[in-house]
Amino acid sequence: MIIVTRPDATDDEIDAIRERVEAAGVRTHLSRGEHHTIIGCVGDEEPLAEIPFLSLPGVERVHQVMKPYKLASREFAAEPTRITLGQATIGGPEIAVIAGPCSVEGWEMLSATADVVRETGAAALRGGAFKPRTSPYSFRGMGVEGLELLARAREEAGVPVVTEVMDTRQVEVVAEHADVLQIGARNMQNFSLLSEVGRVHRPVLLKRGMSSTIKDLLLAAEYIMRQGNADVILCERGIRTFETATRNTFDLAAIPVLKRETHLPVFADPSHAGGIRELVAPLSHAAVAAGADGLMVETHPNPACALSDGDQSLTFPEFRALMKSLPPFAEAVGRTFPKAKPAATKASVA
Repeated sequence: MIIVTRPDATDDEIDAIRERVEAAGVRTHLSRGEHHTIIGCVGDEEPLAEIPFLSLPGVERVHQVMKPYKLASREFAAEPTRITLGQATIGGPEIAVIAGPCSVEGWEMLSATADVVRETGAAALRGGAFKPRTSPYSFRGMGVEGLELLARAREEAGVPVVTEVMDTRQVEVVAEHADVLQIGARNMQNFSLLSEVGRVHRPVLLKRGMSSTIKDLLLAAEYIMRQGNADVILCERGIRTFETATRNTFDLAAIPVLKRETHLPVFADPSHAGGIRELVAPLSHAAVAAGADGLMVETHPNPACALSDGDQSLTFPEFRALMKSLPPFAEAVGRTFPKAKPAATKASVA
């Protein structure tokens, strides 16, 4: 159930409404907008059926919510969720780009990538310190050493960092080094991990599972939000189908569907969706045109020597070209795009 208050409702009236709901054994979630405050009722709503909410001071209207995901549903928030990440606002009018290598492989490559990310106006640097790999013999990341390199890159280049957490035991140490915790496709329904990242004060980038429905993705977000962390970014990264021409099948329709269903920001990962370098730009253009709030793109100083995902990683010139090609697509859908920044000097870094 959702209770919408009148524009002139006082704080005392809102508190009285919440007390009435909670007295029936149902939790409340408050979302304040410019004109209205929304009180979301979370739990078994049957005890609320006999309460005459419309007769309570400050109540304008009441809506029943039948969706299984409540905190993530669009009706539960007065305004779209916006998340501050460094100098960028995720979910605002400006398209945000998170870019970097699949894996942290060493300081020189990470430092060079961080500089390019900053110069092109991207919002954050991505890089995996812990990597889930299908084969146990593949490179699985540098671990804590990789986290330390990411933190150093953030300090020197002045860009926030995004990295994946794979296990509940890693949450604390990853949160100490990263600005955004990423939940990969393989862990989208690792419910213990979702609950654990929901308890830390860090935004979470949640990737859609390779065989998961949109409903599954939103319910995974619900696990995180139920623990008190409302800063969730959803990411469409392609799903597994019978098609073999691409690494995954990019579900472009998921973007406008998610924008309709939830107040959370929606990103797209064109690198994993196509799995081929040449597909990253057209899929990025399509995602922005479809309404995505941002992109997550893999770029590497030398993809031919990358320890993971080299085939889908853009070279630096290709990444710069992509960033220059995106503004017209953003403008076409009424959005803006970050401007490139001058290269950092040793003095400005210090």
